[in-house]
Amino acid sequence: MHKVQIYDTTLRDGSQGEGVSFSVEDKIKITQRLDNLGIDYIEGGWPGSNPKDRDYFQRIKNITLKNAKVSAFGSTRRAGIKVEQDLNIQALLAVSVKTVAIVGKCWDFHVHNAINTTLEENIKMIADTVAYLKQKGREVFFDAEHFFDGFKHNPQYALATIRAAAESGADAIVLCDTNGGMLPLELQAIIQQVRREIDTPLGIHAHNDAGMAVANSITAVQNGIQQVQGTINGYGERCGNANLCTVIPNLQLKLNIPLITQAQLQGLTELSRYVAEMANVIPDERQPYVGSNAFAHKGGIHVDAVNKNPETYEHVQPEVVGNRRRILLSELSGKSNILYRSNENNLGLEKGSENIKLILNKLKEMEYDGYQFEGAEASFDLLVWKSTNRYKPLFELEGFRAIIEKHDDDGMHCEATIKVRVGDKRVHTAADGNGPVNALDAALRKALEQFYPQLKKVKLVDFKVRVLDGKDGTGAKVRVLIETKSEKKTWGTVGVSPNIIEASWMALVDSFEYGILCEENSKALKEEYKELKHKV
Repeated sequence: MHKVQIYDTTLRDGSQGEGVSFSVEDKIKITQRLDNLGIDYIEGGWPGSNPKDRDYFQRIKNITLKNAKVSAFGSTRRAGIKVEQDLNIQALLAVSVKTVAIVGKCWDFHVHNAINTTLEENIKMIADTVAYLKQKGREVFFDAEHFFDGFKHNPQYALATIRAAAESGADAIVLCDTNGGMLPLELQAIIQQVRREIDTPLGIHAHNDAGMAVANSITAVQNGIQQVQGTINGYGERCGNANLCTVIPNLQLKLNIPLITQAQLQGLTELSRYVAEMANVIPDERQPYVGSNAFAHKGGIHVDAVNKNPETYEHVQPEVVGNRRRILLSELSGKSNILYRSNENNLGLEKGSENIKLILNKLKEMEYDGYQFEGAEASFDLLVWKSTNRYKPLFELEGFRAIIEKHDDDGMHCEATIKVRVGDKRVHTAADGNGPVNALDAALRKALEQFYPQLKKVKLVDFKVRVLDGKDGTGAKVRVLIETKSEKKTWGTVGVSPNIIEASWMALVDSFEYGILCEENSKALKEEYKELKHKV
């Protein structure tokens, strides 16, 4: 199979997606992460369009990259002016990068209705711009915008546009499915015809409006395309761009095309989540390869088979892309699910243990009452711990009170008081908060941190409330899911009650207790290791 380049446009095309925005500092950090992954080209932005992108190019020139070339994006010269007079072109030359991507119109409909010029002038705009940038020593990629739609409506003109770019010296011509509506077989037929007409290396830039961006990118490579453009997590306008987190492993693991090293491929999941964090976007749990559900198993029959041989229900090993296998727990679970989770987290259950059956029955009863453990594995681990002799209560609640006040001309005031017993000591604390749950959180921390200082490193990062049966209105039972994070890990806990404060309290207590137990167990394991090492 031929050599394929990966061209990342997360920082430009990806940032055009709704809700996605990167600061200059974000873009610098993401560039370095993409470089570490082994990406060939990183499109940093459009220096002719905004000061932020110009600042990025000014800063990135002082950073040494090991693998990637940084590319600047721009458009062909405007109609009716000389290329050297076009400020957009001069902005491209003003930045330090040696690679530029130039977008030009290839659909006659757009020439008439978007840039309002003649078909002949548009071809001159393409030829002049590519030739000028080549004269200035730049590597030039021509992004043939709307090429496939243009080809379907007027193949002769679409071919004339890319022929002009090729004859002017373009290093690659990137065929763009800008509206994202192509299907793989029609895309394949067009690429085959283009390859008969054009000798210049070709690339693919696919959007996902028909859900085909990855499929079209793979099809393009199978038909001789040498450059694939896309974004991390598929970010981009409308439905997004081709998702490189799917494209890269598909090409490397399925088509055996060497793109990056095995070690770099193992960083793919981490990169996906890092970029999502930078974009302030919740990661897509169902994303192939890198999503948290990509290797999650729920049905008891599935889990039993996976325990015997993971290939029964996994097309690749999760570790290859830096992900991990997850065994979900629900009313569909079997004993295999519980035993796998126990072994994974050193919970102390043994195969054939009577406790497994008791836990499974309890799990099904709790799910019937509205609990859900798929996002609250920590609450399940506590359930297992409580079924064994290893569990000892860390604290006992004697009572709590939450007071909420609202005055006509003032904001909300929330205060919580808590009475807990830790060993033989009774603690009574109070704290204010932005709301009743925040106040309870603060009061419980105040009570427990003197006994368990590790709670200072534990913080709540997400809080979700789900109404379980809307027909009861405001009296409906609710499920509260809390996500908590420490320096080392993240975990979820759950509480269910018709009272939202009680449900929140249940999830909050599980969250604290799990954080403390994990720390205590970690210390115990370290002590066991030290003792073993001393004996050896």
